[in-house]
Amino acid sequence: MTVESKSIGAGGMPLTQKRVSLRQDALRRLTRNRAAVVGASIIILLILMAIFAPLIAVKPFEAQTLVDQNKVPGWLVSIFPAMEPYAKFSTEYPLGADYVGRDLFSRIVYGARVSLTVAFIGPLISLLIGVIYGSISGYFGGRVDDIMMRIVDILYAFPTLLFIILLMAFFRSTLSDIQPGTFAYAIGKLDESVGGLLFIFIGIGLTAWQNMARLTRGQVLSAREKEFIEAAHTIGASNLRIMFRHILPNILGPLIVAETLAIPGYIATEAFLSFIGLGVNPPTPSWGSMISDGSRAIRTYPNQAIFPALALAITMFAFNFLGDGLRDALDPRLRGTQ
Repeated sequence: MTVESKSIGAGGMPLTQKRVSLRQDALRRLTRNRAAVVGASIIILLILMAIFAPLIAVKPFEAQTLVDQNKVPGWLVSIFPAMEPYAKFSTEYPLGADYVGRDLFSRIVYGARVSLTVAFIGPLISLLIGVIYGSISGYFGGRVDDIMMRIVDILYAFPTLLFIILLMAFFRSTLSDIQPGTFAYAIGKLDESVGGLLFIFIGIGLTAWQNMARLTRGQVLSAREKEFIEAAHTIGASNLRIMFRHILPNILGPLIVAETLAIPGYIATEAFLSFIGLGVNPPTPSWGSMISDGSRAIRTYPNQAIFPALALAITMFAFNFLGDGLRDALDPRLRGTQ
């Protein structure tokens, strides 16, 4: 909402000045940050690529043509001249074919769906669990706060990545031979229907909320001492109303920034799990599994590992740039800090 204020100018004539809202001011600072704009533009392009993947991909991502295995386009030889003596050339594959003749470009395009799904679902799970948990702990304080934070400290004692690996291994081995008609069988089928992403979401959701819970607790502890919270208590507002109408709207900025900066970590976790074979189910393409497959032929056909690795790196850089821009836009005092 724009607010006008009047002041007296030369000759006693009133001057009208327009004040911009906090949201407009934050958006202005964000659009002036070139790195953030570049990052947001890349993310938008990736989203469009993921949505229109069937139109962009030149071949089905799962289609195998064994006679075309390891074929490369001619322009790759100028970049990797060492492959010229043994390379099999083909113009049908823009970035080449993998070891079973699948189109690398099409698989990279469809792989964006997996990484972006993790990039958006992971923060939602973390926010949902962490904000609720941290808000209860910070608002009520005392013994409730002590007990809840000790639980978080215990969970911090476990190495996060190792914990996720153990969870994934447990889920995949336990639900592989369940009798039909049971709840576990239904969960396993649901995981298959989404390409193996369900257990990745569960693994991230069980481990990613601790940082958000601590951050939310600190923000709530600070906000509940403000004068407007005391005023809300004075007029008889309920705890639930104070939390959702007064505290949460005032602390969402730092929470959103923190989750935006954490997105590259979620993407890297999914890529690593797919790299070691605990991620998405084949033939669903993931940049991590593509890098794993390409690493076996990195010396002879480096394109099979380098191109998905570049896609992964560009995506992570884009979210980092956007997160830094959001942090500077929402709180200019944090500009240049970690």
